[in-house]
Amino acid sequence: MITPDLYKQILIKTDQLQPELKKIRRTLHQYPETGWMEMRTSSIIAGYLKKFNFDEILTGEAVCKANARMGIPDKSCLSEHYTQTINQEGTDLTYLPDTQKGFTGVIGILRCGSGPVVALRFDIDALPIQESSEETHFPTKNGFSSQNNGVMHACGHDGHTAIGLGIARILSEIRHELHGTIKLIFQPAEEGVRGAQAIVENGHLDDVDYVLASHMCNHPQQQGFAIGVGKSHSMSTTKFDAEFYGKSAHASASPESGNNAMLSMATAILNLHAIPRCSQGDTRINVGKATAGTGRNIICDHAHIELEVRGSSIEANEYMKNYAERIIHSAAQMHGCTYKLKQMGSAISGKNDEPLMKRLANVCEKEMHLKILHLSSADVGGSEDYYYMSQRVQSHGGQSCYFLNLSPCAAPLHNDKFDFHEDALANGVKAFCGIVLDLLQ
Repeated sequence: MITPDLYKQILIKTDQLQPELKKIRRTLHQYPETGWMEMRTSSIIAGYLKKFNFDEILTGEAVCKANARMGIPDKSCLSEHYTQTINQEGTDLTYLPDTQKGFTGVIGILRCGSGPVVALRFDIDALPIQESSEETHFPTKNGFSSQNNGVMHACGHDGHTAIGLGIARILSEIRHELHGTIKLIFQPAEEGVRGAQAIVENGHLDDVDYVLASHMCNHPQQQGFAIGVGKSHSMSTTKFDAEFYGKSAHASASPESGNNAMLSMATAILNLHAIPRCSQGDTRINVGKATAGTGRNIICDHAHIELEVRGSSIEANEYMKNYAERIIHSAAQMHGCTYKLKQMGSAISGKNDEPLMKRLANVCEKEMHLKILHLSSADVGGSEDYYYMSQRVQSHGGQSCYFLNLSPCAAPLHNDKFDFHEDALANGVKAFCGIVLDLLQ
């Protein structure tokens, strides 16, 4: 039976750990890495888990199934980044070699005798955004803004990783009070929803009874700190790259002998954004990038677009995906072009299990003294590949809960001025440690 003293221990330990949480967050923020490139990040995580005497530390190919990874950068990018990472401050050279060829991510396992298996997921990647250099921007003002040009932690994953490592330390220190197994999953490539499925397909969720994850952000209804809980937080999505291949020709002398890939691309873009609505759920469509052409007097022979579809249900997303594929096929055919589609990422929608959600809210409020904000399903908007983990656990009778670690933020997510209040780091540690203690009585 858990005594109130154990929860009190967590509160005291977390408050004492706050300076270290900030330090970890800032070094991660200073050297952000995009999906499948989180080499320095993964080496640092593994180094900390070794320091905390975790029973098993999985790195490299043991984390993600190789052929299930999506949207992997080309070999030259991976090799160049690996070489660059070797000389960066803080890189743990013991574990760095495991990350070559984009095998990033870490799983730490703490075995505390017989009992349930609890998995906690923390995403670790950054975004291809140039961070603000304005003096009022907190990381700039305090000397830890991004040193990697064009890359930034603009979605709080530096905070998620720091929270995960804080949890690792505290749970390792109280492991004699726990009964069961803890898996800390530090997931690569969440942006673009590319990484979770590869972890699931490697079997890491097959024995899990409870799985939880969270995200740091603010909320219109909560300007201070709180733990946000609700039934659902995510849309299904599919990400594509589409290539159109035509035939070049002189634009004046013989335009009829060419096949204009740019026209196929333009036709596709206009019709993709005109896909009719679906009765099976809310839907989204966006073509976010388009490139084509080599000169004003040349019929374009190659065009490229990057697009995504989303749906509030798996069925609605499938409707959008199939409709988009038909449009791209027809747009290519209309102008005598060929095309190739490559899936770059995907996620499914999912729902929290109410018993685990209520259990989390109860522990956070009564034992961790954290404010609770109850969210409606209308708060759904983004997508999260965490729900592949959730689905796998729920498929064999386990429970899942995804919650929000709410904090005042300087700007919206995915913005060059995004920053969260660092006091939220301790709140995240308290929430996760509290529910683990409750589950592993």
